[in-house]
This record gives sequence, structure tokens and C-alpha cells, in this order.
Amino acid sequence: MNSMYFTEEHILFRQSLNDFLQKEVVPHIEEWEKTGTIERFIWEMFGEMGYFGPATPEKFGGLGLDIFYTVILLEELQKINSGGFAAAIRAHAYLAMTHLNKEAGDEIKEKYLVPSVEGKKIGCLCITEPFGGSDVAGMRTTAVKKGDIYVLNGSKTFITNGVYADYMVVAAKTDTSLGNKGISIFVVDRKSKGVSANKLNKLGWRASDTAELAFDNVEVPASNLMGEENMGFSYIMEHFSLERLIMGVNAHARAEYALEYAMQYMSEREAFGKTINQFQALRHRIVDLHSDIEICKQYNYYVAGRLDKGEYVVKEATISKLKSTKMADEVAYECLQFLGGYGYIEDYPMARLLRDSRLGPIGGGTSEILREIIAKIIIDKKEYRPATN
Repeated sequence: MNSMYFTEEHILFRQSLNDFLQKEVVPHIEEWEKTGTIERFIWEMFGEMGYFGPATPEKFGGLGLDIFYTVILLEELQKINSGGFAAAIRAHAYLAMTHLNKEAGDEIKEKYLVPSVEGKKIGCLCITEPFGGSDVAGMRTTAVKKGDIYVLNGSKTFITNGVYADYMVVAAKTDTSLGNKGISIFVVDRKSKGVSANKLNKLGWRASDTAELAFDNVEVPASNLMGEENMGFSYIMEHFSLERLIMGVNAHARAEYALEYAMQYMSEREAFGKTINQFQALRHRIVDLHSDIEICKQYNYYVAGRLDKGEYVVKEATISKLKSTKMADEVAYECLQFLGGYGYIEDYPMARLLRDSRLGPIGGGTSEILREIIAKIIIDKKEYRPATN
């Protein structure tokens, strides 16, 4: 453990979390992977343990802890081999709740953030659209103000927790003439008339519910506007740094888990009179994979440290996701190969891990989009700045 970033308190938190996950979550993973439904009791257990609260101030029921508690939570979630369960937890705690923490007023925080910390309400973030993909500025969903309400129309897709969430943090255009400068952020209650969801059938992340959502003349109270009207694009871009770093951390932790499992298997599997971890070709490949993981992990910790200090790390977080998710895919592929035929069997963890890993270079901005963002920064000298109200 790197003492530069992790204190004794961090280490104790990790041990406690690991024990909790092994006792309370792991016994249910196979069932949730089959049904695509994570039972509600576990959300409240997470809330009771304080695992939804590290990034939330104590005023609203959280713990107000540094970002490395979040890093620990993300890393440990990758060790139970359910990308879907991990995605559902982080989509609630670090996508939906991030916007509540940063943009919501106290009234909204009391109604949605406090029960989110307690695990009594589940949230989702709704940005991506069927025709937009990574093109946030091209969204078509609109919110037209009429008196003391906004009328919301449009659709969103690939929304983690979209089926079972109690509320949605929705991005919509409040002024279509302004392009990306006309986007606003709202919190929308699941029970609102005109909200419907269609569950999507995915290659991986099977335990999580991923949805296409439709909003048909949904009436949203004007008080549910979060932050300033037409400032939504800036909020989204600012929080993308956290989301992309999260996916980078997920990736290095997932790769670490895969390699550790493969190495344990290789230390027991014999061929031609010796364990296969004694064959030079395999040993050297393990070293290459380990080195790639370590480089990404240390870079991710560095970016997390800067983000925790309040620095605006758009470039660094984008690099984190771009390189770490590519690395994790390569590690998963190689580790499956190390297991030979057993790697292709569902009774072993590698098949699921390979499927779950493949979403890394897609979700939260495809690798192609990330490369263009970085190119604009380093070649075109574009400057991204935090939102200012």
C-alpha cells in the first residue's frame, strides 16, 4: 500500500469494506447477475455502513472524507467480479449524487441527497441520448419553462440504474438557440407522470439495470432546477473529470484482480512436469502486464490527489480513463489466455471479467472522443475551465 496516499485510517476502512463485501454482497452476486436486479436491501446496508457518504458533507448525512476513501471503495468493488454491481453503486454515489452535492439547493438535498446517503433512494444520471452518444452538446431533450414548472420531453439511453432508480438527474436544453450553452440540469422524480423506462440487454455488466428512458410532457417543478439555468454543460464537463478518473481507477483495480487470479491459477496448474508460472514466455508476459497496471495505478493516484486538492484536472482524468481502460482490456484478454480452456468457461471468473471490462473504453466518453479532447488541449491549446455561477 502506498503510504503517500493512504493512511492507517484508509487501511482500516479498506479492511472493513472488504469484509462487508465478502459477507453481505458476494453470496448474492450470481443471482443478481442472472436476474439483472440488485435487491434493495443491499442499498440500505451500504447506507447504514456509510459507504454512500464519503464525498457528502456531514450536514447532509455524509462523512466528508477525502477522495482516497472513494478510491478504496472503487478498488474493492472490482474484487468481487461483478462490473454490473460496481457500476450500479458508483452511478448512484458518484454520478447522480455528485450533481446533488455540487449543484442542488438545500431543499433538494434534504429531499434527495440525504436519503441517497442512507441508501433509501437510488439515483441515476441521464445525459447520453440515442442520437447523441458522446456528443453532449447535440442533445435533443428539452425543458420548456411554463410558469412555475418545466415541461420535459425527450429520451436518454445507456442509463445505469435507469429502471429501478427513485430519481433521475436529467440534462435538457432550456434554450435550444444557445447550443451547448443552453443546457440545464434537473432532478426528476421517478413517479412523475410521463416517465417510462425500457431495460436494455447488455453484453456485460449483467447485474446492473441499464435503460433507455423516455420523457413525455413530464412536468418538473421549477424548484427542481439545479444550479443556474443554461449552465448545465459546464457542470457536466466539470464532473466528467471525476467520472473518468473513477473509470480509470476501476480499470486498474479490475486488471489487478484479473492478474492476481491468473497468477494463483498458474501457480497450481501443471504442464510438462512443472507449474505453468515457470515457463519463461508466460513469466515475462506477467511482468509486462504487472508493469502496465502499476504505471496506470500510480498515475491514477496522482490525479486523484490533485482532484482532492480542488485542481481542475480535465486533461489528466481523460488520460487516466483512456490509458487505464485500454490496459485493463489487454490484461483481461491475456489473463483469460493464461487459463486456457478454463478461461472460456463461465464457472471461472475470466469470461465475465472480459465482458465487463469491454465497456471501459466506451462508457463515460469513448476512447476516440477522449483522444480528441486531449488533442484540443495539447495541440489546439484549448482551455477547459470550471463552471462559475
